[in-house]
Amino acid sequence: MDKGKPPTAPKGPKKPVTPKTFQRPRGGEAKAVSALMPEIGRAAFRRFGFVQSSVVSRWDEIVGARYAAVSAPEAIRFPIGKKSDGTLELTVEGAHATMIQHVLPEIIDRVNRFFGYGAVARVKVRQGPVAKPPARQPVAPPSLKPIPMELGESLREIGDPELFAVLESLAKSLAKGSE
Repeated sequence: MDKGKPPTAPKGPKKPVTPKTFQRPRGGEAKAVSALMPEIGRAAFRRFGFVQSSVVSRWDEIVGARYAAVSAPEAIRFPIGKKSDGTLELTVEGAHATMIQHVLPEIIDRVNRFFGYGAVARVKVRQGPVAKPPARQPVAPPSLKPIPMELGESLREIGDPELFAVLESLAKSLAKGSE
């Protein structure tokens, strides 16, 4: 082979070059911003140590209003490669830290019940200011009007007022639709 000659292209018929059709880099339909917000929030919470953002947003439901008023979850740190036996980091208002120390086993139990498995094994308590959760709108008490007989007896036995109200409105709308 000659070292001085540049390599030549093989001879023969050339294939015509066809332009590729344009494809959107992101496939699919446009999405509403509200549909994307849980993903954005989830990424931010994971960055700061939370597996589920709902631990923060539902803290008062998990531990109860009394403990949620004086404590706030900061992060959940797991051992490398595991998603169990983690350490929950709590911020507790100054004087309430002693009370929280006494109920830590109960808090661990409630958080694990929320996750559905043994996600938290330890709690690390740090004293500091806790942001007060926003005040919830008061819920109107269920109406004490008697239930019409045409809605049925089974509706009378429901003890949960929210479920009762939803089922009652559904039954009334179905009764109006059949008229």
